[in-house]
Amino acid sequence: MKFLLLGLLVLPACSKLAETGKAPAFSPVEGSYQHHAMYSTPMPEFAEPDGPTEASSLWSAQSGSLFGDRRAGKRGDILTVVIQIDDKAEISNSTGRSRSGSKQMGVPSLFGIPQRLDEKLPVGASMAEAVAISSDSKFAGQGSVQRNEKLTLRVAATVVEQLPNGVLRIEGQQEVRVNFELRELIVTGYVRPADISRQNEITYDRIAGARIAYGGRGQITDVQQPAYGQQIADTVLPF
Repeated sequence: MKFLLLGLLVLPACSKLAETGKAPAFSPVEGSYQHHAMYSTPMPEFAEPDGPTEASSLWSAQSGSLFGDRRAGKRGDILTVVIQIDDKAEISNSTGRSRSGSKQMGVPSLFGIPQRLDEKLPVGASMAEAVAISSDSKFAGQGSVQRNEKLTLRVAATVVEQLPNGVLRIEGQQEVRVNFELRELIVTGYVRPADISRQNEITYDRIAGARIAYGGRGQITDVQQPAYGQQIADTVLPF
């Protein structure tokens, strides 16, 4: 048991030692939902068909035309997700409660039985006041929450699935490495084709089931996190 516990503590340390002096590696794109969606979907033909335009009209429904619809609409298409979060919340609650009560119960007379029992009870005790109960409780609580979040980002996402009702499931991932610190952004969710703008963009508030993760990994992030031993101790120790 001791060796097993020691091995569990050493394994994470060994993986970190292998990355010593190296920049954090990028996550592979191959094998992801985005890769499969684009790899299995043929690219649309953007070139205009040969020959003059019908009826000498400048309008063309092809995607390569000036007035064509370039919005994402099927599996493998790419669109831009605009994230502009500026949320602020202030919540304050106060609760107070007070309760008091008293009860008395006695048997002054019952076929002379209480009088006979009074003779055997200690001095001052009487069955006339056999039971007396009183209670008093008070409670007061107060709490407040203040949050302020602001995030402005743009990321390209891929349509990885088209549901039977026409809704598109999108997934986007972006990684930027500066020196030995890697910043990563992940966006997933469901969008309606009608909510995609003519610029092939969609705002985060129109994504159902949106999951937005913005973080990083590298030397700076490792220093900001407590060591594995301290995290285990904080979880296991009850004090």
